[in-house]
Amino acid sequence: MADTLASYGGLARFKDVQRIARVNGTTLLGGSGEYSDFQYITNNLLKELMLEDYVEDDGDNRTAKEIHSYLARVLYNRRSKMDPLYNQLIIAGVDGDESVLGAVDLYGSTYTDNILATGFGTYLAIPILRKRWHENMTEAEAKTLLEDCMNVLFYRDCRTINRYHLGKVTKAGVEISEPYSLETKWDYKKFVNPHYQS
Repeated sequence: MADTLASYGGLARFKDVQRIARVNGTTLLGGSGEYSDFQYITNNLLKELMLEDYVEDDGDNRTAKEIHSYLARVLYNRRSKMDPLYNQLIIAGVDGDESVLGAVDLYGSTYTDNILATGFGTYLAIPILRKRWHENMTEAEAKTLLEDCMNVLFYRDCRTINRYHLGKVTKAGVEISEPYSLETKWDYKKFVNPHYQS
């Protein structure tokens, strides 16, 4: 799940960007950081990789693990050349019966886990996810958990927007929702009157 805001310095300039991209039929890429670098990764690097798959026409497509490894090598290489791609990326996918969830940062550092976040979410959403995530969550429970995390992030971050895309990967394929907003509440007594004593 990712918001749709891209800021230009302190200016909340672009309000309809998509930070989640379909890589192929089994892999999804999400990212935070420099949006132009994210566009370079999705529009150049990954399209070239998928074009290779298409040209080979052998019925074998890159898996989420292979894409995760490829992006780790590319970001490490760019970092080593002192020309990093300023992104934190999450790669989600399905390889047969196995789910894949991996992260790559601008240094090329990489790891996999059941719970991942980027940007401000690494500080505020990860504790909520760790507390409430369990192995056998339903899709509805997972969506509610993600929306609760995004609400916390929305209330705490002064450079965000209440508009989100939600991505999902299953054996059936990749889905990315249309942007939608979450319900917020701003009429708490402490918000209206900060000096209110309960």
